[in-house]
Amino acid sequence: MSDATGTLKPGPLFEHAARLHRLHPDGPLPNDGQPFPDEAFHREIRPLRPADQQAIGQDVARLLDDHFARTGSAPGELAGAFHNFYVSIHEIDHLIAAAERADRAQVRHTGRWLVRHGTDRCAVTVGLALLAAVGTVEDIPLIQTIGLLSNRFGPLAAAALERLPGGAAAILWLADRVSGWGRVFVVEALCRLDDPSAHPWLLRRACDGEFLNGYFAGRVAVATRLHDAGDEFDDPEVVDHTGRLLLTMSYCEGMGTSLSTYKHSATVLAVHARQAALLPPTLERVFVLAMLAQHLTCEPLPRAVCTPAQQQELLATYRSTLDLGSWKRAAQVGLDANDQRMLTLVKFLGLRR
Repeated sequence: MSDATGTLKPGPLFEHAARLHRLHPDGPLPNDGQPFPDEAFHREIRPLRPADQQAIGQDVARLLDDHFARTGSAPGELAGAFHNFYVSIHEIDHLIAAAERADRAQVRHTGRWLVRHGTDRCAVTVGLALLAAVGTVEDIPLIQTIGLLSNRFGPLAAAALERLPGGAAAILWLADRVSGWGRVFVVEALCRLDDPSAHPWLLRRACDGEFLNGYFAGRVAVATRLHDAGDEFDDPEVVDHTGRLLLTMSYCEGMGTSLSTYKHSATVLAVHARQAALLPPTLERVFVLAMLAQHLTCEPLPRAVCTPAQQQELLATYRSTLDLGSWKRAAQVGLDANDQRMLTLVKFLGLRR
């Protein structure tokens, strides 16, 4: 109990993440693990982000410098030290520099303690930033677990794991268990690593259908050399994922690489159109093919990435598949069941309500 308020003290955020992970071991935590145990503490007005980009993290770095300079200082002294500071969830040069100025073993010990025992998200974030700077492979399970609370800790967790030996495997474990903004950061880290061991996952599972996939869909296409994936397209899972990726790239202008700026759009669309036609219809496949055909009809791609002749051929292939009796029946079943995807395509597919 808190002597000052009589309310329960919040528990460590790490324990919160670990408990939820035990309940949901194979996928993202519900609502990204929110609310956190320190939620009530953080409902008050928080410090604003400094207008000067270069100033972000300077005050936190000074506090760390003072802490590391004192003989006998203990990590627990920092447990509540950062609550009144603006603490960035991204890597900050000032914090990296502070970590490098101090004894690495002390910095590592402090980072581990704050991540493992911190009850305030600000302190846990600083601890994770320290591990991103000086962590070792021993810290991977710690980083992965706190990274499950990915909207808050995903950026630093991805940065920390990216630097470590075996980082691709560690990030892949996390990638299967995050969504939303957390997924953006871990997928981008996998694309930067360009590790062949990550390519099968990126080819099949990176895009989960969320709007935020638009930030990394184009990067996935480039990192996996999707235009040259060859025999990979014999796998229906690759075909379906490519459809989701292309559909995401059709609307992500301003977020990331789109169909209109991806130089291999014509090649990948052609392979997808051809391979999708060989698969049995599902509601998702009908929806993806119809949306791509509608996009090519209403928003033709620039000649630089897809000539008019290529677009006409793509449209003919998509339309011929969608006009097959089995595909029309699948679409109608979805419409009769009030599937929202089919409701948006009634006119384009010529369905009857």
